[in-house]
Amino acid sequence: MKGQLRRNSKRVVGLKQTLKVIQKDKAEVVFLANDADSHIREQVEQACQEKDVTLEMVESKARLGEACGIDVGSATAAMLKNNQ
Repeated sequence: MKGQLRRNSKRVVGLKQTLKVIQKDKAEVVFLANDADSHIREQVEQACQEKDVTLEMVESKARLGEACGIDVGSATAAMLKNNQ
């Protein structure tokens, strides 16, 4: 996961952006931190299920933020499909 997100320039970070790309069928895979708030986890899990998007759980928000190359934690991130 870490290398995928850091190397991939076609990614979004954060809840609003992740939900937006899921709804627009642009997300290839979504990453969700285990320690994200329950309402965030529920929103992301439901959106991924509805749009049949692969969901990968990540150990923590800190680890996901680090994998995205940002200095703060992130509850969720998504890699975009290659054709997007």
